[in-house]
Amino acid sequence: MKTNDIKKGTEVKTIQLGVPVTGVMMDSLRGNTRLIKTHGSEVGMFDEVGSVYATDIISAKDSNGNWIDVEHTDKQLNAKNMRGMFGF
Repeated sequence: MKTNDIKKGTEVKTIQLGVPVTGVMMDSLRGNTRLIKTHGSEVGMFDEVGSVYATDIISAKDSNGNWIDVEHTDKQLNAKNMRGMFGF
């Protein structure tokens, strides 16, 4: 599954907090960033809604409730490499 195929309301796992946490996709857009409601309370942080890099989304639930690994586009991977060169 590509990040651009993930629709609003889909459960996802992300790593933007440094450890994997679940969340819910809050948009159906495409691109290098997506809007997610993150369940930070799973790791002692706050639940919040915010933008995350698409490359921080590691898996999503399919219609059968199974976790599917997420594939990133070349553009998203190139953006991740550029952020890494600048220390982000």
